[in-house]
Amino acid sequence: MSKQYETVIGLEVHVELATRTKIFCSCSTQFGGAPNTHTCPVCTGMPGSLPVLNRQVVEYALAVGLATNCQINQYCKFDRKNYFYPDNPQNYQISQLYLPICHDGWLEIETESGGSKKVGIHEIHMEEDAGKLIHDEWEDCSLVDYNRSGVPLIEIVSEPDMRNAAEVIAYLEKLRLIIQYLGASDCKLQEGSMRADVNLSVRELGAPEFGTRTEVKNLNSFKAIARAIEGERKRQIELLEEGRAVVQETRRWDDNKESSKAMR
Repeated sequence: MSKQYETVIGLEVHVELATRTKIFCSCSTQFGGAPNTHTCPVCTGMPGSLPVLNRQVVEYALAVGLATNCQINQYCKFDRKNYFYPDNPQNYQISQLYLPICHDGWLEIETESGGSKKVGIHEIHMEEDAGKLIHDEWEDCSLVDYNRSGVPLIEIVSEPDMRNAAEVIAYLEKLRLIIQYLGASDCKLQEGSMRADVNLSVRELGAPEFGTRTEVKNLNSFKAIARAIEGERKRQIELLEEGRAVVQETRRWDDNKESSKAMR
């Protein structure tokens, strides 16, 4: 008799906020524009430049937190998340690692069976977006556009409470509806103003412990998210059936090939 498996899914949803200016400077957040024209010494990480927090970012984050039944921290702070990557000009991202503005919330979704289910929200924190790398295959080089660097984000981190793609899409649709109603973001996946990373693991049905999870990135539509969940679920089950271990890693989804590959 073949084993039965359960899929365990949690999401990290990044939402670009609908402010006119960036989180720590007065540069425009408008989508598009010629490369590196919506920039200044602050959002390009020049030495000696000082960030000043955009009040509207805090108000939008609070509104989304209250609408998703979160507890609000009366005291919160920003931290430096250090990593080197060409699209990150300071070599750190200003985020909220330890004291996020919102925590311990939930959303209620409708399930396929017609019932309802609560999906826990671990936290919502504010942070700045990175720039964008453009890979030029003709010239065999990579170019960087810092227009997006410093655009304000909230990251909404769910608990691992979802069990299939239908629940994930129901959660994302409910979240998008709330955020759009509040006017906090337009949540256009095709423009990157709403992006979801899928943390997924599988375990034998009834097992008390979670399996080893992977994080799947590069998902820019609900259909791509559903296909990535199914593809990664099948890949992990095949590994377990062959007696091999699932490696904890970040994977990039290629929607054209309907497959993922390891990033880091």
